[in-house]
Amino acid sequence: MTPRVKNLVRLALATALILLVPAVAMQFSQEVNWTAFDFIFAGAMIFGTGLAYELVVNGKGSLAYRLGVGAALAAAFLLVMVNGAVGIIGSEHNPVNLLFATVLLIVIVGAAMARLRPLGMARTMVVAALAQLLVPAVGLLIWHMDFTADVRKGLVANLLFVGLWAGAAVLFRRANGSSPGSSPMVSHAA
Repeated sequence: MTPRVKNLVRLALATALILLVPAVAMQFSQEVNWTAFDFIFAGAMIFGTGLAYELVVNGKGSLAYRLGVGAALAAAFLLVMVNGAVGIIGSEHNPVNLLFATVLLIVIVGAAMARLRPLGMARTMVVAALAQLLVPAVGLLIWHMDFTADVRKGLVANLLFVGLWAGAAVLFRRANGSSPGSSPMVSHAA
């Protein structure tokens, strides 16, 4: 078996093990009530995130670059999962939460434009952090929401996402400063 196939098998097994947690929890608690769609969606997200990491990093790049990719993918994964499950600002039905899709769009377009090079990725992560920071403010202005405890908690949670994007930016910036000959993924061009 080739190393790439082994990694895919490990990823599939890890995905299955993670999905066992809610499957077992459903046997003991009425509060955990996943549908088949929930399992399929979560499985696709977990496997897809791991696959994206494997494809981007492919065992290459500096440690800072690999950690930056991991932080960016973790932020994107958590943004989708948390927003879909409970919402970040208020409940998952709050229309403000739809605006967080713009952050993901910024990351996807920015990564493509940067061709995954460290300096361009660092810039993309900074823009994503700023967009993440601005989404609640724009949403509050558009929908004139009450500043309830749920909204305040959401604003704090939003800052955690800002921190993840900013942390990824720092890691990509460090990767840009790595020795140019260490990997094709680590170049000084934007």
